[in-house]
Amino acid sequence: MSLIPDLLRQLLRRPSGPAPPAALDAPCAPDEQSTTVQYGDFQFVFATPNNYTRWRVDTFFSKEPDTLEWIGGFARGEVMVDVGANVGMYTLWAAVTRGVRVYAFEPESQNFALLYQNIVRNGLTRQVTGYCAALSDEQRFSLLYLSEFVPGSSVHTFGAAQDYKLERRPSETVQGSIATTLDHLVASGVVPVPHHIKIDVDGFEHKVIAGSRNVLADPGVKSVLVEINTNLEQHRALIPELERLGFRYSRDQVQRSIRREGPFAGIGNHVFQR
Repeated sequence: MSLIPDLLRQLLRRPSGPAPPAALDAPCAPDEQSTTVQYGDFQFVFATPNNYTRWRVDTFFSKEPDTLEWIGGFARGEVMVDVGANVGMYTLWAAVTRGVRVYAFEPESQNFALLYQNIVRNGLTRQVTGYCAALSDEQRFSLLYLSEFVPGSSVHTFGAAQDYKLERRPSETVQGSIATTLDHLVASGVVPVPHHIKIDVDGFEHKVIAGSRNVLADPGVKSVLVEINTNLEQHRALIPELERLGFRYSRDQVQRSIRREGPFAGIGNHVFQR
């Protein structure tokens, strides 16, 4: 049974949450640098050192309600891989509310540090394993090109100075990073075949899928949530590829998720189910 109440189901009609505050890197007051969220019998504690991380908490139930509904269908004891975990909002939600085992991947240094703060603060070190690494279509050392050096930020790209539209974007800050493939992680026994996979890497989702083809062919994988930019040919090609592997998706769900305006118009989560 899904955990999403009627009020949150209504939020599925919204294309996205409000924009982040302008002063993203402005620190929160000392007594606001840790934020507690109560949801029914569940309680979460999030590190919120600045406006960006506080915004992530404040918009958690409205920004991607389709992701929460998807996670709400997981069964206790299943395994989720979170690719592009950021500070771990959905990692924690899945682990706490559904009792699943989570492997979370986040290559950006400050976000990874906050991810682990959140894992530790919520007593999840035996249930959640985080890796400061990117998932892609190959194993290699390279650079992570940051959109900005702000805790909680996103749209960082591994191996290429590009933005979420795969267009060239200069980066003032770059970070040494490493990438691997989900196929390698599963084949080497680092990660079991996951029941559920979340992929949100701001433009490079097609590379993650390319490095996960063997895993995705395994019937043990029940569902995949992918943020797809329908303006990109590489992303549009993911839909028939996943369908050939036996996954199906709801056009109604996609229509609710797709952003209609602004810089991210045409981008939205696609939930594929077997």
